[in-house]
Amino acid sequence: MRRNDLVLFYHSVSEKQVVGVAHVVREAYPDPTASEGDWACVDLAPSFSLEQPVPLAVMKADPVLQHLPLIRQSRLSVLPVSKEQFARLLEVAQTPQPKAS
Repeated sequence: MRRNDLVLFYHSVSEKQVVGVAHVVREAYPDPTASEGDWACVDLAPSFSLEQPVPLAVMKADPVLQHLPLIRQSRLSVLPVSKEQFARLLEVAQTPQPKAS
């Protein structure tokens, strides 16, 4: 994850849905809260909320989104998303694409 990369914000406990987009403000560094292991973290800042949250069930049923790594590995904190998948998710969420900066 690089500075200014966009990331999808997913509620993973009760709602199981993508609700917004954030961006990376600080790249990976050792997690200061970890007492053991090789943990890393990044700092994020909110960018925008989705007009319509996208539930996991909708992603599983969509021909483009059903191949998201989230569908197969829901316990991972960070998963790659292709440009096509990102664009499709925003389309399903009825949210315009952000302008390139």
